[in-house]
Amino acid sequence: MTYSIQLYTLRNAISEDLPGTIAKVAEIGFTQVEPYNFVATATELGAALKENGLTAPSGHAPLLSADQDEIFAAAKSLGISTVIDPYLPAEHWQNAEDIAATAAKLNAAAKKGAEYGIRVGYHNHAWELESTIEGTTALEYFESLLDPELVLEVDTYWAAVGGQNPVELLARLGDRVKFIHIKDGPINTDTKAQLPAGEGSIPVFDVIAAATSLEVGVVEFDDYAGDIFEGIAASLAYLQGADATAGVQA
Repeated sequence: MTYSIQLYTLRNAISEDLPGTIAKVAEIGFTQVEPYNFVATATELGAALKENGLTAPSGHAPLLSADQDEIFAAAKSLGISTVIDPYLPAEHWQNAEDIAATAAKLNAAAKKGAEYGIRVGYHNHAWELESTIEGTTALEYFESLLDPELVLEVDTYWAAVGGQNPVELLARLGDRVKFIHIKDGPINTDTKAQLPAGEGSIPVFDVIAAATSLEVGVVEFDDYAGDIFEGIAASLAYLQGADATAGVQA
């Protein structure tokens, strides 16, 4: 199992010192990162990743509200092979027509991405699970409208906040899920209360096991009351420690 770190977790440190932050990520033991806002930082980020021997298999970018060619070109320069739209607010998930329109736009984005050799995906928050469309969650309804080549990155914490059992949700979504966000905490909207993996209420390894086509598990904190570098180091140590105990290469 390979683990990445969503760099949004470290946004404050990155804004002060991008190269130094990437060096710390490598020092902690991560070999992969998931950048955000990478169009704006592509040159500096690319240099820092190369210097520290890190790769970026996935990245977040607003495909549905920004220049897609610019996004895909920057992704290609960074070696990002899957670009994931990270966020569409709750009003987009309240009825079938709006969801169908979003799916059509993402399907079109995937066709453009394919021209660059890049796959496209979507990342959820809580509201895609809180809303019900035709007897299923808005996220699952949305998934049913996506072309086969698109993928999902399930934020397992926000799925739980949205009222779904993330293990059961991942089982229902099946092979569509290639990435998950791994985070822990009390399962509420207080992001400052989030905790390192294994210290909260999410059954982290049950969640990972339920994602049967998982390519990368992405560690993330939306926020953290403690030292964020200590937090991500604790998460990685927990994940790798349990992998080692199970005889799985971390």
